[in-house]
Amino acid sequence: MINIQEITSLLEQQRQEFPSLNNKVYFNFGGQGTLPRSALEAIIDAHEFLQQKGPFSLRVNSWLQQKEALLRQELAQEFNVYPQTISLTENVTVGCNIILWGIDWQEGDRILITDCEHPGIIAIVKEIARRFGVEIVVCPILKTLNQGDPTTVIQDYLTPKTRLVILSHLLWNTGQVLPLNEIVDTCHHFAYGDHPIMVLVDAAQSAGSLSLNLTASDVDFYAFTGHKWLCGPVGVGGLYIRPESFDHLNPTFIGWRGIDINGNGQPIAWKNDGRRFEVASSAYPQYEGLRAALAVHQNWGGVEKRYEQICQLSAYLWKGLSEIKGIQCLKNSVPEAGLVSFQVTQNFAHEQLVRELEEKGFLLRTIYYPDCVRACIHYFTLPAEIEQLVEAIDSIIG
Repeated sequence: MINIQEITSLLEQQRQEFPSLNNKVYFNFGGQGTLPRSALEAIIDAHEFLQQKGPFSLRVNSWLQQKEALLRQELAQEFNVYPQTISLTENVTVGCNIILWGIDWQEGDRILITDCEHPGIIAIVKEIARRFGVEIVVCPILKTLNQGDPTTVIQDYLTPKTRLVILSHLLWNTGQVLPLNEIVDTCHHFAYGDHPIMVLVDAAQSAGSLSLNLTASDVDFYAFTGHKWLCGPVGVGGLYIRPESFDHLNPTFIGWRGIDINGNGQPIAWKNDGRRFEVASSAYPQYEGLRAALAVHQNWGGVEKRYEQICQLSAYLWKGLSEIKGIQCLKNSVPEAGLVSFQVTQNFAHEQLVRELEEKGFLLRTIYYPDCVRACIHYFTLPAEIEQLVEAIDSIIG
């Protein structure tokens, strides 16, 4: 049973870090998180420092290298990996592009992808297939939302030609959490192929919401972003590459950040860590914004504590929605994460519901497949906000 008073008390001070929550009831963290005050200040301070010291100077270059290293370290701490395994990117899609275009595809290879992946990833895979004669196989994960075993479904679709499996750890449409460790183990030990089947994860919804230990999972590639559940600025994300899978990739986009240069200014070798897949100049002040956002979360509690609270609050919303006549949650049991997707069972369009809710100050979104409405609960969402949302939905469709 959720303790409303205790949770509210724990969050009062934390909520002060998020001024954008003052004039809205926000349930769109899966699209973009709300930026903490300290993150915005860190971005501004970084811009001011760069201009004061000269945007390009020995001192500034040294400062940027130091800040890059710190961000890598703090992301590594969040995901339980070594800093050398992290490539700094702009977002999930960039990370997935690095992997998908970095593999030496051969005609006849197969990519196995689930039927719940984001259109941006599907588009990359289709172009890979067109250019290299790779076959795309889609496995039906959606049907396992309430019954069935996702690991078994994936295993049934593996063949000796399967080269890569692509999946989301936390499905962006239904809120289902896939058993990543089991799936990775199944792929790595597939008995019929002459090469290990690698696993690429779209972590758009899992990074910052689930409690993660990527080293223990043995996952090959984990592409994440900082602007959703981590509440950082848009334009900063990352890619984790398992050390054992590093040599299976070649850089596609190439620049000075990924190479070693000799005394004559000539490139002589690739970087031997995650920097190999970084290209050139980035929006460095945004790095400081993400670091500040990470500090806000970590100061409140570790990843396990945050995840536990997300689950408590999402269960509270799921229960409230389940009691509304005319609403059906996609999951028939309490959610395992902060995504709560639901459908209106009577003659009422989901787009209309989201529009009317936004007019009342409640921000949610629609999903096209399956046709539903998605609400995102963070650890600092207030129980009172959940109650207000349930009441508002009931009043609109009632």
